[in-house]
Amino acid sequence: MIKLYLSKEYGCKKMLKQKFVYYQEDDMYVGYLEEFPDYMTQGETLEELKLNLVDIYKEIVSVQIPFIHHIAELEIA
Repeated sequence: MIKLYLSKEYGCKKMLKQKFVYYQEDDMYVGYLEEFPDYMTQGETLEELKLNLVDIYKEIVSVQIPFIHHIAELEIA
């Protein structure tokens, strides 16, 4: 899903939304992007976890991580 928003400093920008899965383990939040479950990260807060997930996404789309496994949907008649 792509969402457009306006910013005074930057003009019109695209905002990409990604679903993520997370859980709390002791005092840490652990999670991964739904589309890329092999790449987990953690944070002391939910906001820190989200920032770490954004970093992972940027690395994935910039092809810094090799052999990315993807999740896709197959329609069977």
